[in-house]
Amino acid sequence: MNLPRTPVAVLGAGSWGTALAVLLAANGQPTLLWTRDPAQAAAMVRERRNPRYLADIPLPALLQPTADLQAALSAADDVLVAIPAAGFRALLVELAGHLMPGARLAWASKGLEAGSGRLLHEVAAEVLGAQRSLAAVSGPTFAREVALGLPTAVTVASRDGNFAADLAARLHNSRFRAYTCADVIGVELGGAVKNVLAIAAGIADGLGLGANTRAALVTRGLAELMRLGVAMGGQRETFMGLAGLGDLVLTCTDDQSRNRRIGLALARGQNLAEACASVQQVAEGVHAAREVWRLAERQGVAMPITEQVCQVLYHDVSPREAVQTLLLREQKAEVR
Repeated sequence: MNLPRTPVAVLGAGSWGTALAVLLAANGQPTLLWTRDPAQAAAMVRERRNPRYLADIPLPALLQPTADLQAALSAADDVLVAIPAAGFRALLVELAGHLMPGARLAWASKGLEAGSGRLLHEVAAEVLGAQRSLAAVSGPTFAREVALGLPTAVTVASRDGNFAADLAARLHNSRFRAYTCADVIGVELGGAVKNVLAIAAGIADGLGLGANTRAALVTRGLAELMRLGVAMGGQRETFMGLAGLGDLVLTCTDDQSRNRRIGLALARGQNLAEACASVQQVAEGVHAAREVWRLAERQGVAMPITEQVCQVLYHDVSPREAVQTLLLREQKAEVR
C-alpha cells in the first residue's frame, strides 16, 4: 500500500497524542507533535522521549516535537487533535486562521462540548466550515498499549470516504488495525457515553457488588447508548462495534481507565474533587455525564444508569443510594 508521505500534525502531547504520534512516525509517516509548552517541546527534542507522559517510550526519528503551532499547521495536510474535549472549540478557533485551505482535520478526543452538549464534529463544522473534511478516531484504546505496539483496533469515521481511508492507512500496521465507517454520530457518541458508564462500573466494583453486577451494568449501559444513539441518527451496528461495545467493555473493566478509577474512588467515600485529584489526568466522563443526561432528556430517551451517575457526581447522592435506586426500578421486558 502506498501511504501518504506528507507530514501529519498531532496536536496535544499528552499520553494519547504522544502514543498516536509515535504510532504514525513508526509507520514511516513524518509527524509533528505539537505542545503548547515550549519547555516540554524542548525536553522532547533533547531527550527523544516525552518526559511528562509515557516517559519510557522513545520517540521515532520521524517524530518532530514543536511548540510552534503555525509551523506545524503550515507543513501538514492532515491534522489530528488529541486533547480533552473541554478545550476542543478553543483550539479550533486558534487553528482557523492557520489551517491550510485543503487541510483535513481529525480528532481522537472523546466527549461532548460542555454547556451545549454538541458532538465534536458539529463544533468543528461550525468553527472551520461545513466543507472541510473531518474525521473522528475512536475505539478501545489505552495510550500506553498503543505506544508499546500491543495489538489494537480502532474505527476512523468520516463522511469523506477518501479521508477515512487515507487516515486509516496512515495509522494501520500489523499491530494496529484501523477500520473505516461513515457513522460519525455513532462513533462520537460511543466514545462519550462509555466514559459515563465506566464511572458507574467503577462504583459498582468499588462497592464490591461482584462480576454479575458488572456484566449487567455493561449490558444495560450498552442498551442506553444504543437508545440515545439511534434517536440521534447513529446506526445500531456502530454501537455493537469497536467504538461502541468494544470501548465500553475496555473502559468498564480495566483499571487503566481514568473514568473507572473515578468510580472506584467515589465508592471508597472520596468526594468528586478528591476522586479527580487521585486520577491526576482528565476523566472525560465527569464532564460528559451531565451533557449526556441533558441529551437524553431532550431526545426523550431513558438512561437510568447515566442519570444515577449524575446524581452521584452533582447532587450529593451516595453511591449506595444510586445503586439502590437502580435496583428498585420497575420490572419490565428486556427488549421492547
